[in-house]
Amino acid sequence: MAQSAKIAISLPKSLVRLMERERKRTGETRSAFVRRAVRLLFQEKEHMLQVSEYVEGYRAQPETEEEIATAEAEASELFSREPWE
Repeated sequence: MAQSAKIAISLPKSLVRLMERERKRTGETRSAFVRRAVRLLFQEKEHMLQVSEYVEGYRAQPETEEEIATAEAEASELFSREPWE
C-alpha cells in the first residue's frame, strides 16, 4: 500500500461488535476492514452522484416520442427472435 496514516476513532460498542463479527468472518484485519468500508462509502457516494447526474440529464432532455417509438419497435423485434417456450 502507498503511504499510510494512523488514526484513532471512537465507535459505539454495538458497531464494534458488528465490525468484529464481520471482519472475523472475512479474515480481515481491522485496518483492512475499515479501509474497505471507507472505500465502499466513497464508491457508493460516487455512484449516487452519477445516478443523480443521469436522472437530471434525462429531465433536462427527455426522449422524444419518436425515440421512444423506435426503442419499442427495436425491443419488440429482438423479443420476437427469442425462443419462447
